[in-house]
Amino acid sequence: MSEPIFAGLKVIDCASFIAGPAAATILADHGAEVIKIEPPGAGDAYRSLFTRPGAPNPGVDYAWLAVSRNKRGLALDLKAPEGRAILERLVSQADIFVTNFPLPVRERLRTRYTDFAEKYPRLIYASLTAYGEDGPEGDKTGFDTTAYWARSGLMDEVRADHSALPARSVPGMGDHPTASALFGGIAAALYRRERTGQGGEVRANLMNAGMWANTFLIQAALCGGTIPPRPKREDAPNALGNMYQAGDGRWFIIAVVSEDRQWAPLATAMGLNHLIEDPRFATTAARRANARALMDQFDEVFATAPLAEWRTKLDAAGITFGPIGTTYEIAADEQALAIGALRPIEGTPYLTVDSPFTIEGAPKIPAHRAPDLGEHSSEILRDAGYSDSEIAAFRAAKVFEGK
Repeated sequence: MSEPIFAGLKVIDCASFIAGPAAATILADHGAEVIKIEPPGAGDAYRSLFTRPGAPNPGVDYAWLAVSRNKRGLALDLKAPEGRAILERLVSQADIFVTNFPLPVRERLRTRYTDFAEKYPRLIYASLTAYGEDGPEGDKTGFDTTAYWARSGLMDEVRADHSALPARSVPGMGDHPTASALFGGIAAALYRRERTGQGGEVRANLMNAGMWANTFLIQAALCGGTIPPRPKREDAPNALGNMYQAGDGRWFIIAVVSEDRQWAPLATAMGLNHLIEDPRFATTAARRANARALMDQFDEVFATAPLAEWRTKLDAAGITFGPIGTTYEIAADEQALAIGALRPIEGTPYLTVDSPFTIEGAPKIPAHRAPDLGEHSSEILRDAGYSDSEIAAFRAAKVFEGK
């Protein structure tokens, strides 16, 4: 069997919380050797997120489990001169350096791209920020809920309807897509390095990633379009693209795009054959003009059977639809399991969400548990060329923490 595609790459994950570290997780899943650097003491603040008010707390640090799998852990004091020197050595041996430190912090710790670029021309420096590195907000901090979700227009647009409050995001909802963007930049930089031998700086930010997610409506506005207020469900302009509730209370959404071809199969599957040639619904224009009346018919019929029955009927008719799933259902989702979107973490009873792509002939490594704080500190320093006596001196000086 072939090796994972990034086998042999060395990555320094010098980032915190989600988006930057998750980009390193994708690299780790595909075989890269990733060293997770955290400050001694409490470590990455993301470790404690599951204990905060409002977060699920099953007694397992599930957030850390997901984003820090397949990494080795080093708890290193970058403020100490010896700690900064250790980082320098690790970077000199690395292919990729990932950070999301605020720009002033990078300046103080001397972890800017300019601090490494001339000395290590093959290094790929991956920078994650909230709002980009230029402009009046380059130094501004932010999370996905503020920079990705709120700033991009998504929070304003994704409401139940125009009269509802702006919709709050769920934790990490923008971080993981932004991590994929940062990973894509890293992969492109690796391709360039293969061709030219030159590394470089890769930048991604939460705001731009959120705007990319909202491109459809932003582009409309940029072209002078007027974005209509989101209607209430019952006032939607198209009954064939709306949400409905089955008889067991479960909701689902149908999305019929090829109406001329699929109107009859949909009506037949629902037992509404008598409506196929009804002048109110026989054409796309007529169905739009009488959307509320058709929606009333659909509401009445869909309420007569449970979701499982409608899934069977709509699938048989070739209708595009999606059950509105719950987070609790994911673990038993047959399709998610079949495609490997969920996979086991070795040595634990847990599944985890896989990174979102595979490459034929280049297997991913098995998912291993996330490291404890400083779990591999001595091992990493030894691999970097430090002697046992040097490691002991660093430990005594509290330059690092852990095993």
